[in-house]
Amino acid sequence: MKIGPKYKIARRLGANIFDKTQTPKFAARMASRGKGGERKGRPKTDYGIQMIEKQKARYMYGINERQFSTYVKRSLAKKSTPAVDTLYEMLESRLDNVIYRMGLASTRQMARQMVSHGHILVDGVKVTVPSYQVSPKEIIAIRDASAKKKLFEGVGEKFKEVAVPPWIKLDLEKRQAVIEAKPAYRTGETVFDINAIIQFYQR
Repeated sequence: MKIGPKYKIARRLGANIFDKTQTPKFAARMASRGKGGERKGRPKTDYGIQMIEKQKARYMYGINERQFSTYVKRSLAKKSTPAVDTLYEMLESRLDNVIYRMGLASTRQMARQMVSHGHILVDGVKVTVPSYQVSPKEIIAIRDASAKKKLFEGVGEKFKEVAVPPWIKLDLEKRQAVIEAKPAYRTGETVFDINAIIQFYQR
């Protein structure tokens, strides 16, 4: 998905949804604009607020509207668990997001390219689909033929510095990761309101 000018999008949405906007300078600029980083103006409708939350999530994960709406529809169709939990799990379980969470890539866009170019293995099998949904017990690793590329220089050091979520376990020696569990949604841990997103698609 082509994203466009990231600073402009982040300012419009009032959230540091991109890695390059996660800086003190950007935070100060948002703080100067008031609560939520929004410009003063007419109060937003519920629809407008829900739309913004949806856009935050879409741009953060780099997913187009069609694919994102498919995730939401599947989440709503799964009655065994709350739609909020299912949607979060599907977004976080994307292989490109896992590569980003592991610290192999500095951005999700870079992680998407790593997967698309065939550098990543899942349980020993090359996977080139960024939207691939990882499952517990699967092992995510760098393909041997790709490990010596400049792209993966200093991977060991990156692994030592990154703070991975509890559902991912890094193996520093083997330079790979094991999916320990399914991602669990916790209120307040995301820059977007996932409940508002569900409500947007239920209108």
